Amino acid sequence: MNSNANLLVELFVEELPPKALKKLGESFAGVLAEQLRAQGLAAADAKVTAYASPRRLGAHITDVAAKAADQAVRQKLMPVAVGLDAQGQPTPALRKKLQALGVDVGSDAALAAVLARLQRAPDGKAEALFLDSVAPGVPLAAGLQKALHEAIARLPIPKVMSYQLEAGCADCELPGWSTVHFVRPAHGLVALHGAQVVPVHALGLRAGCHTHGHRFEAQAEPIELPHADAYAEALRTQGAVVAHFGERRALIESQLNQAAAKAGPSLSAIKDDALLDEVTALVERPNVLVCQFEPEFLEVPQECLILTMQANQKYFPLLDAAGKLTNRFLVVSNISPQDASAVTGGNERVVRPRLADAKFFFDQDRKKSLASRVPQLAKVVYHNKLGTQLERVQRVRAIAQAIAAQLGDKVLVEQADQAAELAKADLLTDMVGEFPELQGTMGRYYALHDGLPTAVADAIEDHYKPRFAGDSLPRGPVGVVVALADKLETLVGMFGIGNLPTGERDPFALRRHALGVIRMLIDKALPLELDALLAAAVPAFGSLIEDPRVPLSDFIYERLAGQLREQGFSAREVEAVLALRPQRLADVPKRLQAVRAFATLPEAEALAAANKRIANILKKAGDAEQVVDAHVSALLLQEEAEQNLYAAMQSIVPQADAQFDAGDYTASLQTLAGLRAPVDAFFDDVMVNAEQLDLRLNRLGLLKKLHLAMNRVADLSRLAV
Repeated sequence: MNSNANLLVELFVEELPPKALKKLGESFAGVLAEQLRAQGLAAADAKVTAYASPRRLGAHITDVAAKAADQAVRQKLMPVAVGLDAQGQPTPALRKKLQALGVDVGSDAALAAVLARLQRAPDGKAEALFLDSVAPGVPLAAGLQKALHEAIARLPIPKVMSYQLEAGCADCELPGWSTVHFVRPAHGLVALHGAQVVPVHALGLRAGCHTHGHRFEAQAEPIELPHADAYAEALRTQGAVVAHFGERRALIESQLNQAAAKAGPSLSAIKDDALLDEVTALVERPNVLVCQFEPEFLEVPQECLILTMQANQKYFPLLDAAGKLTNRFLVVSNISPQDASAVTGGNERVVRPRLADAKFFFDQDRKKSLASRVPQLAKVVYHNKLGTQLERVQRVRAIAQAIAAQLGDKVLVEQADQAAELAKADLLTDMVGEFPELQGTMGRYYALHDGLPTAVADAIEDHYKPRFAGDSLPRGPVGVVVALADKLETLVGMFGIGNLPTGERDPFALRRHALGVIRMLIDKALPLELDALLAAAVPAFGSLIEDPRVPLSDFIYERLAGQLREQGFSAREVEAVLALRPQRLADVPKRLQAVRAFATLPEAEALAAANKRIANILKKAGDAEQVVDAHVSALLLQEEAEQNLYAAMQSIVPQADAQFDAGDYTASLQTLAGLRAPVDAFFDDVMVNAEQLDLRLNRLGLLKKLHLAMNRVADLSRLAV
């Protein structure tokens, strides 16, 4: 065996779970490489290639040593005072320790040799004895065996299978049958270091140099691998298998685009990365084919047809240039016959009943109006402490009416109430029962069929938005109102019964709901105050809940702070703005931009430090809100510096307040920057805590007035270093 060569390891198994295949392949190769590096058998910069196909997990690792380099080892034994007597001879304790380590001290010569290897070195306050030795490098066979077992043990297996092995297998220690627990039954193990087989075993298999190709199209069975580097090419040419997951995925994507272009001008396959990954995990050598179904099925909403083709059949529907579904779709086949008509015909026969079911559900659902379904929500339990879905709908209606009254006129209130009443009715339809992912979407179609206004129908679909990060927001004001009401009902209800998210669990998606509320308030620039929103939602629950407004408000601001930091604002900027708990979240981005602009001014650092100093002074003076009054008597201003500060505030603060009231926060802070010089002079020349009570209170009042003026946009003291 050469000292260094490329290594190949492959586990050949029965069909692996497709949704887990990518992670399984990455984990298998990653842990193998990690373990080999840890044992000194692979370099830190060794190139690792992961292979994963429906029936194999593999790894190719470059420049792997046949034996790891020997390593010098220094081992601490014990303090010198314990290990050596007054004459420098080993004590019984040292002899016992050396024997426990397997060191030969049986003869005087052996003992003398060991003593010569002992080293004295400081160890804290005392001196200790250390034994220097050389640890032989681990051979590849032993190191790979350990790495292989570790890689198998750490595979992220979604569900483990158990199967039996006959006596005499590589991992059997006892006569008779042995049980193996693994993701799927394994049938082959390859371990090649260059051209040499590494004698390792796993899952009852001994390593060899043979693998297997495509079930039906392989040209050789089995496939003999002459070298670790021949793996991918041998599988491609002799086995009709593209073993690399990423290469196979790119090939499918290319074939999809080519087939779509061939099927018709301006057609394109629907983009779905999760489906593409899943199909990549289902085929070993892809062959994309064009199929079609009867045009009359296009009368069904395209979301239904797309979902059934994707979820149930793993097909790629074809869309036209306008994004409208056509009656053609793409199939990723695992075989490449000369005449593909049997394959396309079979897939067309398979999809037809699915589409027929969708059409049947759609036709049946439209026989009943959404409004007629609402009373049946009383039979659907929402939460054992919060009642049924119908009771929940009534709460959402009440909250939606309160929000709509703040945002619009009588029409908005009426439409929001109607949309809120019908928003959950499609949960009782056959289509949503079959495809829960279509809740809201089908409600919109059925609402339009019932003759409801478009704004109401859109709101029924949009009230779930945003469903995830980056999702679109509701299209119109009715949808925004109902979406806010729906999310606030969930948040207030769950916090009100103490059903809070933990670090690991958030079954009611309360974090997502809070972020949805934040996004709508900010991105839609809604003139709504957070405390007022929560206060409007609480009465809808009556006596069912405890008042959750304080912890829920904290929760929402925490989510907002995290979101703002992710957007690139510093923790100090975010803390400065959110310390004031701004009620209109739509103002927060403008406040942050103003704080960022203020921080670039030459006066910023000194004013932030002064602000912090003022806060500390007021805090020491007692409860700032009760003891110190923001009132100043000009007659009690004796020092020139306090007179100048008061005069500057009389000029600058009204201007800054006007700019603040106009929403120009950046200009407001920049105007306040003009107070730096008089503020600095005040602290240089004025004793705030004067012995005379009226002077002291007047100066504290001046500082309180200054503090309030400077901290309308943000708590500037949080910017101080």
